[in-house]
Amino acid sequence: MIVKMDKVYIVARSRDKERLLDKLGDLGLVHLVPVDPGKAVADQQTMLAIENLELALQTLSGYDPVGDKADKAVMDVCREVIRIQRESAECAGRLSGLHQQAAQLELWGDVRLDSFEKLCEAGIHVQFFIVPNEEVGEIQAECVQVLSGIDGRRSLVAIVDRKDEADLPEGAELLPLPKRDRPSLRAEAAEIDDKIKRANEHLQGLSVYVSEMEEELARLRQQAKFSRAAGGGFTKDTLFALQGWGPEEKCANLDELLKEADIEAAVRRLEPDEDELPPTLIKYPQWTMPIKGLFDILSTFPGYRELDLSCFFMIALPLFAAMLIGDAGYGLVFMLPALLMYRKLKGIVGVEKINLLIVIGGATLIWGILTANYFGITPESMAGAGGYVQRVNGVDVPDYGALRAGSGVWSAIGRVMIAIAPLWRESGDAAREVLIKISFIFGCLHLVLAHLRQTVAFWPNQRAWSEIGWCTVLVSMLGVIWMLFFGAEQEMPVPPSIILGALVLGLVLVILFSAPSRNPAKRIGVGFASSLLPFIGTFSDTMSYIRLMAVGLASYYIAVAFNSLGASMAESATWFAAAPVIVFGHALNIALALIAIFAHGVRLNMLEFSNNAGVQWAGYAYAPFAKGK
Repeated sequence: MIVKMDKVYIVARSRDKERLLDKLGDLGLVHLVPVDPGKAVADQQTMLAIENLELALQTLSGYDPVGDKADKAVMDVCREVIRIQRESAECAGRLSGLHQQAAQLELWGDVRLDSFEKLCEAGIHVQFFIVPNEEVGEIQAECVQVLSGIDGRRSLVAIVDRKDEADLPEGAELLPLPKRDRPSLRAEAAEIDDKIKRANEHLQGLSVYVSEMEEELARLRQQAKFSRAAGGGFTKDTLFALQGWGPEEKCANLDELLKEADIEAAVRRLEPDEDELPPTLIKYPQWTMPIKGLFDILSTFPGYRELDLSCFFMIALPLFAAMLIGDAGYGLVFMLPALLMYRKLKGIVGVEKINLLIVIGGATLIWGILTANYFGITPESMAGAGGYVQRVNGVDVPDYGALRAGSGVWSAIGRVMIAIAPLWRESGDAAREVLIKISFIFGCLHLVLAHLRQTVAFWPNQRAWSEIGWCTVLVSMLGVIWMLFFGAEQEMPVPPSIILGALVLGLVLVILFSAPSRNPAKRIGVGFASSLLPFIGTFSDTMSYIRLMAVGLASYYIAVAFNSLGASMAESATWFAAAPVIVFGHALNIALALIAIFAHGVRLNMLEFSNNAGVQWAGYAYAPFAKGK
């Protein structure tokens, strides 16, 4: 349920401003809206201190505290951390540059430039040339020495020519001495590396101040919040005024609460105007609290005047996730760790998210049992393992009659799997058909519920009949899709004439009541124009639910493929070699399943269902002014 909001105006004496803000911070009721957003800012010095503390804490997050605290101010420690971090970053950049230079000097090896200086002092001038291999023999000089090959086509040649009588081929290219040698680069790199190590040790020692820095950061954030609140108010003469939004019930006695704190203030509450958009506060029923975890992840909120769909999401999302994953074993993977580490995980990710994971895992476990799928192992796998197969057209196919009549372990397991799996079918085509039918039925029911929710919201307005018309259209569209997919092969449960008649009736209701008006021409014209595209969309919306079957089937085949690959490796090698392949395959499949939940399960709720329910998720969160938040 979306909580009703009141527009709240509070006026007090200017001298009571600090006390008023302090009390409102204690109450945590009013979502403040600045009168002038340009003035609702904290001072630059405070924001700079917050930024520096955040950077310092991020820098120290990777260090374990070592040593004792000294008598240092928190902000002095913060500045010291930032200075060391910047110097270390500069050193790391310089070190990377030195390594690149050393790599470029690989041609020169570990020769030192001072060696050439000593040779020059002795009157020996050594020159280096890059010469094509076929021209090396043409060099005429006092001393010629081939040092190394270059790229297979050229060579590095050293020449000594004290009489200046050297004769070089045309292809010879003078190679000047480098400005620095590799030994000096390595020496400088060693110094910088040692400096970085000392900086890391220093940062590790400063990490003992993390708790004090966190406390100071919290204090400054609180200070900045109060500064923004004060700046967002209106001051004139001796009065100070604030405006914002607050829950209708909780703000009913706001003036009395302020009076109890000895704050003289005038409080006025007004209902929001039609053109105003208050923040959204959802009061979740206890059984739907897990779905709050999804909304927190997505950071999406229905508009204040839209509908709360949490109940529908709480039912549909686990069901859709179960069909998308489709494996009882994967359901256990989701559920068991969450249950075993419940206390630890709820403190890390939140109780709503961990409960949602447990619900999805449980739903997936049940769906996997109903379809007889456990880590890609099915009754077909049991038949193959127990040798209950028969040769048909040169291919081994499962013999389920022999499986049911067998007496071995594989037969017993297979019989149990079949007995508790009403949705399992011997034929793969029949199993897919069952899943397609279920997907379409769930899709139609899902969309019909969206319009029924709209019907309740509109009643007794005439537009409620339009929503009833959409329900009729959707059920009829399911019949049309059923005819397209199964009509030629199976007897239709409802005659086509009735399906088409209901489709026309639903469309008539939609056209007549979508835009109620006393002018019949306007009513019909606007109703027809506004319903044409949504009418076409009912077909695509219903069809989109086939993804539940398709993605679940893809997940199954991926699991089967890795199981088969692992079995083949076990036959040719050992199970020790096969186990990592199987574990990797199922881990990959589980990761893909998690993506599928958001890509398909969440989409069906946030787009198809929400569009039909008239929810655009145009709201923003109710964030009351409060201390410590």
